[in-house]
Formats: sequence, structure tokens, C-alpha cells
Amino acid sequence: MFPKPKSVLAPNTYAYESEPMVKATGFREYDARWLFGKEINLMGIQALGMGLGTLIGELGQKKEIVTGHDFRSYSSSIKYALISGLLASGCKVHDIGLCMTPMAYFAQFELDVPCVAMVTASHNDNGWTGVKMGANRPLTFGPDEMTRLKEIVLDAAFATRGGGSYEFHDNFPARYIADLTKRPKLKRKLKAVVACGNGTAGAFAPQVMEAIGCEVIPLDTELDHSFPKYNPNPEDMKMLHAIRDAVLENKADLGLGFDGDGDRCGVVDSTGEEIFADKVGVMLARDMSAIHKDAHFVVDVKSTGLFVTDPVLQQQGARATYWKTGHSYMKRRTHELGALAGFEKSGHFFFNAPMGRGYDDGLISAIAVCEMLDRAAGKSLADLKNALPKTWSSPTMSPHCADEAKYGIVDSVVKHFEAARANGDKVAGQPIRDLVTVNGIRVTAQDGSWGLVRASSNKPELVVVVESPVSEQRMRDMFEAMDSVLRTHPEVGEYNQKI
Repeated sequence: MFPKPKSVLAPNTYAYESEPMVKATGFREYDARWLFGKEINLMGIQALGMGLGTLIGELGQKKEIVTGHDFRSYSSSIKYALISGLLASGCKVHDIGLCMTPMAYFAQFELDVPCVAMVTASHNDNGWTGVKMGANRPLTFGPDEMTRLKEIVLDAAFATRGGGSYEFHDNFPARYIADLTKRPKLKRKLKAVVACGNGTAGAFAPQVMEAIGCEVIPLDTELDHSFPKYNPNPEDMKMLHAIRDAVLENKADLGLGFDGDGDRCGVVDSTGEEIFADKVGVMLARDMSAIHKDAHFVVDVKSTGLFVTDPVLQQQGARATYWKTGHSYMKRRTHELGALAGFEKSGHFFFNAPMGRGYDDGLISAIAVCEMLDRAAGKSLADLKNALPKTWSSPTMSPHCADEAKYGIVDSVVKHFEAARANGDKVAGQPIRDLVTVNGIRVTAQDGSWGLVRASSNKPELVVVVESPVSEQRMRDMFEAMDSVLRTHPEVGEYNQKI
């Protein structure tokens, strides 16, 4: 009988080396994230593999799974501990080695395998680990599956029967790269800075962008799991500013920044200005809806209001549905509605046919941006950006908040603004026009300025975003209005970045 996991074990003890440790808060809304060594140990990872194999059986799915790992010093050992648990639960494991997350999703289709378990902590700081999982391609787990997985693992309710098998697929990245690049080359020669923050995408992104016809200026593409300059996160201003400097120095047409596991892409234009991913989404939606009639897009609640107010999208008959933030939620909703694409402010983009297979892939997003420029009749990325109606938008700002406290605080913030609207109170000096509570709360004032507060799904943080179609000052007014409510809760700490 496999022992029941503990939430805490003292390091450098017999118990730490011989018992599974799994902190409950690591099971998040749609994937799993832990500080390795502090919140989970290798036996805990083995328990996770046994639990995942058990859940796959409960879901009635074929016990066959793709696995891979990102470039962190400990990811390979974590993957093999996970594999040992999957084998114990009777799974056939297809190992594709070091890879980006979208490469594992691609492998589900390429190898005709229903399930996936990708070992990655994405852009989280070094020290974190995690697993992105799914049992119904192209979808990944949501709250129901993650809650059941948590129950199985913490209760040690494993269905272990053995009989699993293992197959390693040699040089699998070549198959992925061939699939991405079997398209007509760009007619327009684009000079692109390709920035990877020393994350896993550095092994693959430059050659893919070269293969489609770009002149590539590599930036921080050497693999270094210590992330010596900045975290590979295209929402992080340090990364965006590094891309800006490289774009200006090399007189590049654009800069493309990939996160740690390659499923997101950030964009900088030829003037060195970062274009937040939701605005990139509007530009792509304009381009795609000009080609495809009655285009439907799904966008997350952190995203700009332009998806419903932009006159070009309205003229082209495009529709947009706002939905919960999070790659699993967005992927699922885009799939359910048969939307042409889904756009998330964090840079997760989900392209259905003909562009993609429904999962998030930063390289497909980068290719879509380059092909948009190829069709743009000589216009620059800055030209396309400046053609959008003007709004003032913040980056994603994240004040620290413990996992145990963050959801309760968001519930309190929701109740505060619901009561304010019921009482006729104003926000940032104006009446409340609308509240969206599908994921945290998005408060829109009478002039269209809005602010969002939600709980981060994968880190001990809250998420705050604000935007105004009126002025920068109105954007700042909305931030002060949201932040003043958060400051009534002492559990809310410092922001990672602020406007």
C-alpha cells in the first residue's frame, strides 16, 4: 500500500526521503504548481502520477499518455518520478523528452494519444515545478478534474495494477517543427528579434521563425534554468524592455517574446513599443475576420473592451464572447463554441482550424502575427496598432496574496462592488455601468473605463488590470479605485509591477 501523502515534512530526514509530501494548495484551478522540495518531494510526484493514472481510468479514457519536461535543473527527475507513478497505474507512457508545452499537445495528435502530462512551471520563478494535464485533446483539466485528482492523491485512493509500458520517441521536436513550417514562406522579409528569456523555447523558436522566412536576431536563447536576466514571461516589463532595446538596436520589424514553456508569445513593434497581447488579439481578429465571414472569438475578462466596440470588427461581422481567464477555461470555451480563435491577455492564443488544432502555442501565435504583416500591404506593426481606437491599458499587475486567502478576498471585493452598484455609489467618480463576475469582478464605469480584480490561478497572487478609452488619467483613477478596496485587506501584499 502506497503511503498517504503528508502536507509538510522536515527536509533532511528519513521521513522526507521515504514518504510522499504533497501540499494541497498545489492543485490549482486547471494545472498543478508547487515549490519543489518545500511543497512537494519526488515521492509526492510519484503519488501525483499514480493519481493521474487512476483519474484517467475513472474518466473512461484509454490509459495512454504523452509526457515531456521543460529545461529546469530538476524537471527531468520530476518527470521520471511522475512516469513511475503513471506506470504503476497501468498507463502506456510516450516520452518526448525535453520540449515546450505545445509540443506535448501536438504529440497527442501526432501519436494519436488521448492524454498528456507536461512537466513545467511555465514562467514561474526558478524553484517552482508543475504539471499541465489533459485527457481529452485539445483540452486540459479544469476545476472538476483538478478537484478529483486532489482527492485521489491526498487520500492515496490509487488504482495501482501495474502493467504500464514506456516508449521514448527520439528526436520528436523535428516532427513538431516540420508540422509548423509546412506552409508557404513569407513573401515579405521580416527582421524579427526572437527572445526566449533563457527558457525552453530557445531551443526551438529561432529555427522555426527562420524556416518561415524571417531574419532572426536571437535574444537570450541559450538554455539557462537560473533565468539570469529576467523570468521568461512576455507580460513582464523587464523582458519587454529587453526586447524593445534589441528591436531598436537592430532596426527590426518586430520583437517576439516567448514564455518559459513556449505556449505564450509577446509582441513589440518596430518603434520598440510593447503591444499588450489583448491588443495583438484585436489586430489578429481584424485580419482573420476579413478572411473568414461571421468570425467568432473568445476573449478573457482581463482583455480590452475593443473586441466588442471596435468599428472594423463590427463592420466585418465579428463577434466576441468574454470568458474566464486561464488557459484551460479559454481553450475549453473556444472549443465548445467552435470559435475561430481565443485570445487571452496573458498571451495564450487558441487557434482552431485552419490555423491550429485548438491548443495554445506561442510559435503558432508568432507565425499568425508574421502572416498578418505579410498581408498588410507594407504596413508596419506600429501602423496596425495605431489604426486601433485609442485606449490606455495597464499591464497585468499582481499583488502577493497567499493561496489560502486569495479567493476569500476576491469574494469580498465582489460583494463590495455589488453593494456599491445596488446603493448607487460611484467608482472613480462615475456611476457603475456594468459588473462582470464570471471570474473575479470586472467593474465598468459610465465612460467605459474598467478595472478587474481576480485571483491568480497558478501563483499566490491577485491579478489587477485597468483600462480606459478616455485618458491615461482615467486609467489611473480606475486603478486607485480598485487598489483602495484591496488595501482594506492586510493580507494583500506588494505588487510585482504597477502603473
